[in-house]
Amino acid sequence: MGACVIVTDTNTSFGLQSNSTGITAFSMPSWQLALWATAYLGLVLVAVMGNATVTWIILAHQRMRTVTNYFIVNLALADLCMATFNAAFNFVYASHNIWYFGRAFCYFQNLFPITAMFVSIYSMMAIAIDRYMAIVQPFQPRLSARSTTAVIGGIWLVALALAFPQCFYSAITEDEGATKCVVAWPEDTGGKSLLLYHLVVIVLIYLLPLTVMFVAYSIIGLTLWRRAVPRHQAHGANLRHLQAKKKFVKTMVLVVVTFAVCWLPYHLYFILGSFQEDIYCHKFIQQVYLALFWLAMSSTMYNPIIYCCLNRRFRSGFRLAFRCCPWVTPTEEDKLELTHTPSFSLRVNRCHTKEILFMAGDMVPSEATNGQAGGPQDGESVELSSLVPGCREGPIIRGESAR
Repeated sequence: MGACVIVTDTNTSFGLQSNSTGITAFSMPSWQLALWATAYLGLVLVAVMGNATVTWIILAHQRMRTVTNYFIVNLALADLCMATFNAAFNFVYASHNIWYFGRAFCYFQNLFPITAMFVSIYSMMAIAIDRYMAIVQPFQPRLSARSTTAVIGGIWLVALALAFPQCFYSAITEDEGATKCVVAWPEDTGGKSLLLYHLVVIVLIYLLPLTVMFVAYSIIGLTLWRRAVPRHQAHGANLRHLQAKKKFVKTMVLVVVTFAVCWLPYHLYFILGSFQEDIYCHKFIQQVYLALFWLAMSSTMYNPIIYCCLNRRFRSGFRLAFRCCPWVTPTEEDKLELTHTPSFSLRVNRCHTKEILFMAGDMVPSEATNGQAGGPQDGESVELSSLVPGCREGPIIRGESAR
């Protein structure tokens, strides 16, 4: 095959295949380069500021430090790093076809993006599993803070192991006087190593976790939307708690769907290129790649926007974080939203079977959890049906009011 441009991302699961094909830069008009630079700069700024704010909202406020939110922090940090290191540097490389950043950073760029993408989608999968356990299996043991830390650490270790082969075969080459950062797979196997690696990676960082999340959220949705609130409680705390759960599930489903839609065209681009390398010889392919890469990287900036639009506490947190802006005016309610836990009380009538909805921080009777650790987490509820013989008023049970 003759020399032609391969506009690819050295920083994804599909490395630059320059060990078999020459690379020459396509010229791009200055105005076109300026437009792309503006688009990528805006993406990076929104992603970094948004994900940094999400991290601050959760870590700086005790009420927000829950198992689910720790996974959201992990997701936010991965997206922040992806936007900072992958989007910015790879845009420069893709638009100029010259590697300016040295050998060490070439190795890093071929290691980190797969790592960050793996961490992002498996953090979303961990959230889906955590919500499944909380809603479908509420009395099963839950993750402790130490277990959550171990899961997050395990996600990062597996992600690094998955990305290591691409880092191992990274190399700096010279092509017609231009420096290239490439992934030079073993020549004795031709393209088999590359294709096999690509297929394994796309299954592990896209198809498998999306399948798990689809199943988990489908079961969660069926459980929540079939759950009936007693008529006499149709306007009470139980209904508000159920609605809050549904809203959170909708939020996370939107996050997952956004991720899947943003990355699908990018994966299809490289799958097609694995079978038809001549597509890289067309001059328009550089613009196609820059557009698909921008769409994929834009997944890093949407999550904070989704949280802010659909979650009251995150919305309050964003107002507090950007209170220095003249058009942002946080209220006292915004501060209370992140720091104060309103309470409610009810008296249990032991003459009847009643459903009691326990919110975070409630004292759930030991028989409800079979004496096992890992009760309800902040921001979630557990339904408990109790039938106690005898007609007497039970104790007052206090808990968190619905928000």
